[in-house]
Amino acid sequence: MKKRGVRGRKKKQEGGIKRNVVLLGGTSLLTDLSSEMIHPLLPMFISALGGGGLVVGLIGGLGDGIANVLKILAGFWADRRGKRKPFIFSGYLLSSICKLLLAFSTVWQHILILRPIERSGKGLRTAPRDAIIAESSFKWRGRSFGLHRAMDTIGAIGGSSLAFLLFYLAAWRFKSIFLLAGFVGFLALVPLFWVKEKKRGPKDVSLRISLAGISPPLQWFIFAATLFSLGNFSYMFFLLKVREMVLDPRLSVALPVLFYVWFNVIYSILSFPLGAVSDRIGRVPVLISGWGIFGLICLGFMWSRSLVTFVLLFGLYGFTFAAIEGQERALVSDMSHGEVRATVLGTFHTSVGLATLPASLIAGFLWQYFQPELTFIWGAAMGGLSTLLLLFLGFKYDYSSASEIQGNRSGTRRNVN
Repeated sequence: MKKRGVRGRKKKQEGGIKRNVVLLGGTSLLTDLSSEMIHPLLPMFISALGGGGLVVGLIGGLGDGIANVLKILAGFWADRRGKRKPFIFSGYLLSSICKLLLAFSTVWQHILILRPIERSGKGLRTAPRDAIIAESSFKWRGRSFGLHRAMDTIGAIGGSSLAFLLFYLAAWRFKSIFLLAGFVGFLALVPLFWVKEKKRGPKDVSLRISLAGISPPLQWFIFAATLFSLGNFSYMFFLLKVREMVLDPRLSVALPVLFYVWFNVIYSILSFPLGAVSDRIGRVPVLISGWGIFGLICLGFMWSRSLVTFVLLFGLYGFTFAAIEGQERALVSDMSHGEVRATVLGTFHTSVGLATLPASLIAGFLWQYFQPELTFIWGAAMGGLSTLLLLFLGFKYDYSSASEIQGNRSGTRRNVN
């Protein structure tokens, strides 16, 4: 009788666990529906307001860089207070407010201010949200993160598709599209009211923005991921490359949006399957394929002169995001302890985020003052170097969920050479 009760409670807990992943995925879906009505139009909007390649790099890099630095602070305070949901809610709320204000920008300097604040909302919510997802999926973290990324990207497909329809077919102005995006962002807050987090008391944890105390395998990975991020410049440069190929003014804005939709379609389709693959064979092989192909994509953009080639390249770009985004977080979650997982995730995001600003600034500088081709050479070089580092320079332990389960059964952890 007692065993039945324990099993019943366990099943009930697992049901709640799965519900958390779906609810957080629903919020991400609506948020990306909102965000991706703006993102594919943003580089063209910046250009329309007088911003060049360096400005595009500054806005893209500053926004992502500040967001990632905030992730360590949010992760730390979430672990210290023992509450993660308030950070998630406030992060989504801040982003929604800034999206509305973005519609009233009249010079590129307004975007320079609003874009980093809007991305700060992402910084507040990401590490606490990822920690709840990790705790809500014991056996199949790769699939859970993959599912979350897939729902996130389904929203991105809807948002970028809607941006194309409204701009090219309905002839909406940037301002009207951005206003609608802001209102959709507020709808994304609704599923959060039903998210449940485990009860925990405040923890006496210290703020640590360093690799001290982190296992050597995880140190290797964070270093490699930071190196990769140094070349992983803003998506906006890929869209600007397409724009240069089109002479018609309206089509030069609409066509990059269509390629952005195609990128998100591939990203969405492959996120969950690649998460499942990483649960079976490990995170590292999947990440190696993603990083390596990114370097090849950059070379492809450097030489491409046809729209048909861009179809292939943006499809491969979607593959790289599906292989990288969820699996990096899943691997860091696998290799960190539960009570401070949000802090460790925040440390990882901050290390990666510190490389984001110089990545896009370097890309923008090369684009504006030298040649756009040099921007893609830079990305290819960093993608290749980080892949070689992960392959040959000491990342020997792959703590994927599959390895953890197998290790628990045998009493040991698997050593992957």
